[in-house]
Amino acid sequence: MAFDGVFLKQIVSRLQVLNGARINKIYQISDTEILFQLYDQKKYQLMISCHSSYNRIHLTERSYPTRTTPSNFIMVMRKYLEAGTITSVKQADLDRYLTITVTTRNELGDRINLQLYVELMGKYANIILVNDGRILEALKHIPPFENTKRTIHPGAQFKPTESQPGKLNPYEIADVDNTENLFEKLTGFSPLLSSEVSYRLHNGQSYRDIMQEISASHSIYISTVKGEELFHCLPLTHLGVEPLCMDICEGLDYIYYRKEEKERIRQITGDLFKFVRKEIKKTETKISRLQESLEEALDCDKWRQYGDALYANQDKVTKGMTTVTVTDYEDNTLTVPLNPKLDARGNARKCFQKYRKLATGQKYINEQLALAEDNLAYFNLLQNQLAQADFFTATEIRQELENNGYLKAKKAHPRGKKKETEPHYTRISFNGSDILIGKNNIQNDYLTFKKAGRNDTWFHVKDVHGAHVIINKETPDEQDIRVCAQLAAWFSKARQSGSIPVDYTLIRNLKKIPGSKIGKVIMKDYKTIYIDIDEALMKELLGE
Repeated sequence: MAFDGVFLKQIVSRLQVLNGARINKIYQISDTEILFQLYDQKKYQLMISCHSSYNRIHLTERSYPTRTTPSNFIMVMRKYLEAGTITSVKQADLDRYLTITVTTRNELGDRINLQLYVELMGKYANIILVNDGRILEALKHIPPFENTKRTIHPGAQFKPTESQPGKLNPYEIADVDNTENLFEKLTGFSPLLSSEVSYRLHNGQSYRDIMQEISASHSIYISTVKGEELFHCLPLTHLGVEPLCMDICEGLDYIYYRKEEKERIRQITGDLFKFVRKEIKKTETKISRLQESLEEALDCDKWRQYGDALYANQDKVTKGMTTVTVTDYEDNTLTVPLNPKLDARGNARKCFQKYRKLATGQKYINEQLALAEDNLAYFNLLQNQLAQADFFTATEIRQELENNGYLKAKKAHPRGKKKETEPHYTRISFNGSDILIGKNNIQNDYLTFKKAGRNDTWFHVKDVHGAHVIINKETPDEQDIRVCAQLAAWFSKARQSGSIPVDYTLIRNLKKIPGSKIGKVIMKDYKTIYIDIDEALMKELLGE
């Protein structure tokens, strides 16, 4: 992995600003992400992730959603560490773990030192709180029956991770043989860094210059190869790709924030993706069965003909027969199925009963079919919204499903209802105007019928699920129209298409559809523009 011991050393050098910082708050973002809020003349945020693939530690300025109900681990961390002061942040040689020492006071008021061990080793990544050599709590427990050599459990004796024997410290040697496998020889070197250093050595750069460049680096260089983002604290020239250079902490946020967002959504809001897919499959099955029933109902007239034919040919039917072939009044030959327990009159009455049932049922089946097709369109819309959702958007989608009775609502707080807040819609500035974007039905409904003015201009992709986009102008110019149309197309199911039709009109020309789910509108006096998406422009406007 790129987050090796050498890269962690550069991160730890950035974390030295936390020495003397007071821990104000500790938040849980997800099952594997912890956020510390600290203060020392200025505010800091320290992100620690123990995700098996995305484990890392760095400073961040981003806003992360936090859980309202913290885990037991977070409660223990708050009990022991909040109001404490960080006195040191040290890496263990060049291993992928570090120790954060926190000075605080115990219940008697005596000053004590606690150690927070942050281990960043793939699926074994962990955060362990230790006092006087004993584990107080850990994010991930390892019982004795899983690992007899190293038990991670409250009350157990803490044993630091063993260093890899036989490897050399790359900062303590003057040169290396470029024919050797540096990953196996040097501690803190990942296969990625080993490949880069070997490539540079073969191209004439000295080992000392390479290590000096690493030591002086405060940046991260991100190279995208076949859709995968590879990075380190020096340019990865052996990949042959022009890298993106960023501040080392900002770069880690850039790489991992979106990657962990889907995981965060799944953990905090429940598995909405699975629920929506299940509802789509269930509704599609229902529609298929209703269509079969409708085909049978539309063929109901044959049962009336069977009944008439049986009354006209009563002498040919006796109990015990399962079918009879007769002619009707128009001399058509019919093979009529019979109930062997009934005579001709009884079977005729049954035929007329089925005829009336099917004839009457056509209206009911059509109503149910229309309702099922509407539900299918609704869940397809939610699936599309979830595919592009951030945490807040997904939370509002869950709230919408609870409001519509699809999901069981969480119990209300005993003190009463939670104060209603404004949906987390997206606002961007362009050409001196505000553009508002709704990414789910709650946001769309709020923006269109509560936030926007009557003379604002509204955009939506034609006949496709997507966002409501509103600009606070009655007569937007061509550039405004093209940008808003692209935003509407970008947040729609038609994102990957070309020449996308986008309808636009004034807010005063929109009305809600009576009895429909939120987000649906009808409009009049609208225009349509056909647009192609400029992906670079969209990412620039949205800050992605």
